[in-house]
Amino acid sequence: MTRRVLVTGGAGYVGSLLVPRLLARGHAVTVLDRLWYGAGALDPVRAEPGLRLLAADIRDRDAVRAALSGADAVVHLACISNDPSFELDPSLGRAINLDAFQPLVEESLRAGVSRFIYASSSSVYGVSDRAQVDEDHPLCPLTDYSRFKAECESILLQERRGGFCPIVVRPATLCGVAPRQRLDLTVNILTHHAFERGRITVFGGSQKRPNLHIEDMVEVYERLLAEPSERVRGRVYNVGYENHSVAELAQIVREVVTAQRPEPAVDVETTDSADLRSYHISSRRIRAELGFLPRRTIADAVRDLYAAFAEGRLRGAAEDARYFNVRRMQELIRAGEAA
Repeated sequence: MTRRVLVTGGAGYVGSLLVPRLLARGHAVTVLDRLWYGAGALDPVRAEPGLRLLAADIRDRDAVRAALSGADAVVHLACISNDPSFELDPSLGRAINLDAFQPLVEESLRAGVSRFIYASSSSVYGVSDRAQVDEDHPLCPLTDYSRFKAECESILLQERRGGFCPIVVRPATLCGVAPRQRLDLTVNILTHHAFERGRITVFGGSQKRPNLHIEDMVEVYERLLAEPSERVRGRVYNVGYENHSVAELAQIVREVVTAQRPEPAVDVETTDSADLRSYHISSRRIRAELGFLPRRTIADAVRDLYAAFAEGRLRGAAEDARYFNVRRMQELIRAGEAA
């Protein structure tokens, strides 16, 4: 089945990898994105006849309505991503992450969209000491970012009726290479520092962090667009793979980078941290119901990142705010461009 898909935030970290994949599978894709991190990530597919790029704001209901024209599916990725970026301007975060969501759902229903996939977050569970944090675990969001993610889930799942097929995805922290690269995610940060400095600093280290290779995440979205509605309507899926401590992640990075470049040796330095919160999730449901099992590891992501650095594809990244969400949001807010 080919679809006409609206991908909000389609020029972002996940979207920049997902959109070309959807186009290659024959889907027609509309991207709605404010392009705060630039449009260059989509340059390789800009001339594709199946792509329509709208440089517009998710808060603009008229723009949303135009983007939905002819669409039969939505993958909603657009948001102020992660707690530190959100906290720079909480009113902006609320406007984009929560207030714009209900209108998007309403306009999707009005446009006749039959499938709506929402990128929530595994942070909606808060901190838990349960051995298996599965989709039936109570939601205990600790911040406005995660609370609004949970509220949007509720808004969407209330529309689970008729021909409308809502799906909620709660991803782990992602890692790996994408056209719009991020270097402010745990594995990506550690790999960047190992390559550039030959040194990794671990704060605390005992905290667990679920991770997932970004290419596996993209395959989940592709899969959820293709599944029969009766299998996925109203379902909520954790999507993760490896629940490692930060110290273990640092060792994985050290081993992979050392194998690629033995000298200079990568040092791991551990220092105290006041933040020892741990997160871990179970992704058994998506494996049991859809047969999905990630095919890539954290080590694969580190190898991909190392190659990107070594080949000069990310030259100058350390000084470029577009690779770091908080730094880029600070620039936009100071310039008044995020209003």
